[in-house]
Amino acid sequence: MGAHVKRLFSLLAAGAMVCAAAQAQKEPCASAGENNAFLGIQTTRLWAGDAPQAKGKACEDIPTLTIFEPQNGHANGSAVVILPGGAYVGLAANLEGRQVADWFTARGFLAFVLQYRLSSNGYLLPVPLIDARRAVQEVRARARDYFIDPNRIAIIGFSAGGHLAALAATQPVPGKPDAEDPIERVSSRPDFLILGYPWIGAISSDTSHLSYCKLFDVMDRCEALRVAYSPDLFVTRETPPTFWYHTFNDQTVPVEQGLRFYEAEVKAGVPAEAHIFANGPHGTGLGRGDAVLDQWPVLLESWLRAQGLLTVNKAVIGTHQ
Repeated sequence: MGAHVKRLFSLLAAGAMVCAAAQAQKEPCASAGENNAFLGIQTTRLWAGDAPQAKGKACEDIPTLTIFEPQNGHANGSAVVILPGGAYVGLAANLEGRQVADWFTARGFLAFVLQYRLSSNGYLLPVPLIDARRAVQEVRARARDYFIDPNRIAIIGFSAGGHLAALAATQPVPGKPDAEDPIERVSSRPDFLILGYPWIGAISSDTSHLSYCKLFDVMDRCEALRVAYSPDLFVTRETPPTFWYHTFNDQTVPVEQGLRFYEAEVKAGVPAEAHIFANGPHGTGLGRGDAVLDQWPVLLESWLRAQGLLTVNKAVIGTHQ
């Protein structure tokens, strides 16, 4: 296959991804106060008032966390913050949100799906990162209320959500003990990082693949954005232990992008587990029926068990079961 044909396929795949993300954004967004207690689901705002840099008061201006509870009696004290992808245009809230939350709650986690603000609505970086940091702080600050261990908080992101999760993990903010807002008194650093086909190289002037700069018409400041918001540039020995999976023939986000992040972790001495599958398109979520690729959640479960995240923390759970 010629290089120009490969590039055409890549652009077509990127276009399909953007169109799907735009369609996803047409779905109703989560509203704080919605309570489906009988399903163990509720939604809460990240800020009681207007979020920082809010442009309005519509639901797309209000970042939220939708909370999914494990079955009564099956909680283990671990928590996960889930960041769906969608090219910062929309959110694949079902494929990379609800389905993932259900998978984690079935294994004892308390799961939080973040509806972060989108660049298609005028919220360019760092605004989505502000939301992601706040989400982790919210979970940690209220750990006692949620009956979770504040040191067992994972973050998982797919595609653009993977870029954002990696940013949150490599650019956390420390807690401010004297902050008026109790949420700001704790660190935003997740304890564990999980990445599914992450768009690590989102900020790039190279338009042969999906480019955040091209998508949101910020090519004139692309280099400054790249230096500020490329997760692989901020990996240190403090970066959380990581699980990463990708596919070799991903035509939307080249596997090389994830490899850059993984190699940076290896150099920094960060415990990182990587799985590259030969076949599979971008945006597979938990799986698409491929006998090999669909094994990645099994590998993730083994990794979670090795990190101690599936072991019940009886001191945290107490009599809440």
